[in-house]
Amino acid sequence: MPQIYQYALTVPENAVDVNGHVNNIEYLRWMQDAAVLHSDIQGCTKATIAAGATWVVRTHHIEYLRPAFAGENIAVLTWVSNFRRVKSLRKYRIIRIEDRAVLVDGETDWVFVDARTGRLRSIPPNVMTSFELLPKDKEEEFINRIKIPAPCPDGGVCVEENW
Repeated sequence: MPQIYQYALTVPENAVDVNGHVNNIEYLRWMQDAAVLHSDIQGCTKATIAAGATWVVRTHHIEYLRPAFAGENIAVLTWVSNFRRVKSLRKYRIIRIEDRAVLVDGETDWVFVDARTGRLRSIPPNVMTSFELLPKDKEEEFINRIKIPAPCPDGGVCVEENW
């Protein structure tokens, strides 16, 4: 089971703000898109719905390190770092594909709640086993081994994969 999910995209023009670079809200959008895709692929979304539950965000922490610009190819890496009784920590790193520059590091605390009442619920074992956790002390080792895709000749990105 892959620990790190990779979501690749080309920065669209409409992601750029008045400062001439990607608006910070776009990074958050891409982080959430990657989290949802990863959850879908791993079967977590299906298991969560079957349990009558949903995930909601408790906190986001995002560190913006370098700007991105329209037309650049980026990869959003995401992985689950831990599970606790009612919450899970998911981490992210956004990388510019051309030079592997780290643009953003982020994390989100997700909480597991009853879909009907909105109350916190313990995370069932089958939901937790949807992901292989990536411990903090192994993050850099695994991230450094990832093969970031090369841009396609048409300007897009050719791969979207788990690693």
